[in-house]
Amino acid sequence: MKLKQRVVLLAILLVIFIFTKVFLIDNLDTSAANREDQRAFHRMMASLRVELDPRLDHTLQSPWEIAAQWVVPREVYPEETPELGAVMHAMSTKKIIKADVGYKGTQLKALLILEGGQKVVFKPKRYARDYVVEGEPYAGYDRHNAEVAAFHLDRILGFRRAPLVVGRFVNLRTEIKPVATEQLLGTFMTVGNNTCFYGKCYYCRETEPACADGDIMEGSVTLWLPDVWPLQKHRHPWGRTYREGKLARWEYDESYCDAVKKTSPYDSGPRLLDIIDTAIFDYLIGNADRHHYESFQDDEGASMLILLDNAKRLEEPLRPAPLPAASELECVFWSKTLETDTPVGAVRGSPLGTAAQMEVANKKTECNHNFLLVSPRVGFCIKEHCVNKDFNKAVLMDCLSLSQPASLPSFQLVLS
Repeated sequence: MKLKQRVVLLAILLVIFIFTKVFLIDNLDTSAANREDQRAFHRMMASLRVELDPRLDHTLQSPWEIAAQWVVPREVYPEETPELGAVMHAMSTKKIIKADVGYKGTQLKALLILEGGQKVVFKPKRYARDYVVEGEPYAGYDRHNAEVAAFHLDRILGFRRAPLVVGRFVNLRTEIKPVATEQLLGTFMTVGNNTCFYGKCYYCRETEPACADGDIMEGSVTLWLPDVWPLQKHRHPWGRTYREGKLARWEYDESYCDAVKKTSPYDSGPRLLDIIDTAIFDYLIGNADRHHYESFQDDEGASMLILLDNAKRLEEPLRPAPLPAASELECVFWSKTLETDTPVGAVRGSPLGTAAQMEVANKKTECNHNFLLVSPRVGFCIKEHCVNKDFNKAVLMDCLSLSQPASLPSFQLVLS
């Protein structure tokens, strides 16, 4: 073989070797990254696992005293909660010593007092797990298992703003009726072989009772917040009108965002960003019914938006979330508060904001594709535009139009 041919052959072999090495290194890097992602996921899942263990060997306090001490202005329970399992176990097993009609509201519930004096809210099962409610996104009864799932989603997102919720079976004949008030007892009836009750609420009707399977009723139990933390109710700025043909202002007024930002308590403090966190939370559970929200009283806008009443929807994974999330997200991402070099999370420690790392600095937008956990397609769309340096308000709105709750089907498996 001539020298020239040998040189050409060696050059070809060298090129093949280099490409092979680069390819292998890339694959190794990718595999290492995937392994690290898997390890991180398993660490997260391990940290979220709760053993319903009744033991509290290290303290003489009751579960209720421990849970009451957790509550502070910006969280209902702390990040590290070794006693969480004991508190939840107590919620699902402690003797019921009193039962009454639920507090004011539109949906059927019962107010129970457990042994030790702890108040809880019981929401009865109204639907089978796979039943789909037709009609408007806010139609139908509350779903008890949606309350349970929403609490755990609150833990996954790191919000820690939803009161503790567990599932529980109760015997209406032996556990509820003997300790029920006359007002609640007067709503009990028998339908076929099943014990039922219809309670007292805005939409409660004798013709639409909640019925047990025989005497055994499944439901959710929500821990009542301590009385030393009274709640204040607020109208949600992106609420619906609930009137056919009548639009809310945010649905047609392009200047609505600016008006909200000039109104207390959204003109300062963390409340506006809490609204955004809640919009993403509601998107993930498919809740289109947050017409009001609660915070702690006399907080001057400093307390968190408390995630109460999360039992709407969650059963329709293929329906786009019918929420005003686009309008709300637009409002926060282009608010004057964020037109700085400060990350969203640093503004007030928002868990999603921290994950977001979406910064607006000198009118130049930089962002991370993880900033929006709502939908993989939305996140991918935004990531691509960020890479291409053409991200702006119009792009955000286009990306949000792709929104489909792709994460709901896998999350819904938790409910079965």
